[in-house]
Amino acid sequence: MPAAFTSTTTSRRQFLALLGISAAAVSCGTATARGGGSGAQVTTLKYQGSVGAVTLPELAADLGYLGDLKLEWVGNTISGPQDIQSAATGQTHFGGAFNGAIVKLASSKAPIKAVISYYGVDEHSYSGYYVLEDSPIRSARDLLGKKVGMNTLGAHSQAVLDIYLSRNGLAKADSSKVESLVVPPVNTDQVLRQKQIDVGVLGGVLRDKAVAAGGIRPLFSDFDLLGKFSAGSYIMTDRFIKENPDTVRTFVTGVAKAIEWARTTPREEVIARQTEIVKKRGRNEDTSTLQYWRSYGVAEQGGRIEDKEFQLWLDWLGERGDIKQGQLKAADLYTNEFNGFGKG
Repeated sequence: MPAAFTSTTTSRRQFLALLGISAAAVSCGTATARGGGSGAQVTTLKYQGSVGAVTLPELAADLGYLGDLKLEWVGNTISGPQDIQSAATGQTHFGGAFNGAIVKLASSKAPIKAVISYYGVDEHSYSGYYVLEDSPIRSARDLLGKKVGMNTLGAHSQAVLDIYLSRNGLAKADSSKVESLVVPPVNTDQVLRQKQIDVGVLGGVLRDKAVAAGGIRPLFSDFDLLGKFSAGSYIMTDRFIKENPDTVRTFVTGVAKAIEWARTTPREEVIARQTEIVKKRGRNEDTSTLQYWRSYGVAEQGGRIEDKEFQLWLDWLGERGDIKQGQLKAADLYTNEFNGFGKG
């Protein structure tokens, strides 16, 4: 078993503990702006990255779309909920997560706002739920008593799994018999092949690399289930946005430009640029998986956010009982005000 592999059984208590940040905790952040009345705005944004991958802000910075705005890498994360928690509590200036995780954080009265979509699902960029080629698992009911490995609990992968089970006729009591485990994405393929889990959630370049190696097959994917949609957003705190409007506008518009650059530029050129970025930052990362990159999957032009991208998860969390039905409105969770892509 890989040293990095940890097993965590899904439960509502864990989900609430991970995302249940109080407004008081948020208000004492250390990375908020120093601006306000003085007019000074933050010019360096702290953030978390992803091993062996290039995030859209990193791409935007390398393309020169952030102007004089700088990025300061403070470490890596494999968890969206953890990333937005870091932003909400002031350890970083922005964080990205599955929109359902943002809903859950906002429901705890954390003063945050989604400012731009940064990943999504399309025919090229999706999360597949894979089993071994000879696995007896062929349907939702076959998952009862089985283990499903995913990057984090209470986020995109678990939400999609719940929807799959529900749409295939499994009652909530039966669905609870499907065990979700935390497995770092870089280990998922190995852990699946070693039969430590029955299903592994694989996305992006890690998915394509695993599929190319053979011996596994998809049970279903989020694209099969829900079609094309933007699935996650970058968030900032309300206070940071208020005190640093120009910084936020530069960041959001720059990321929007990077989304469209990646969408319209030949794939080989995007991969070459990503590879160059990873090599330049000198973190001793493997760049081989970048050859499998196909898309960031963002649905709307320039990453603009729409109500539907939050409403799906508002409904899901309401049905689970994790938030009160009608507690939040989709339109209150995001803003497109700072996205200048295509304007003027």
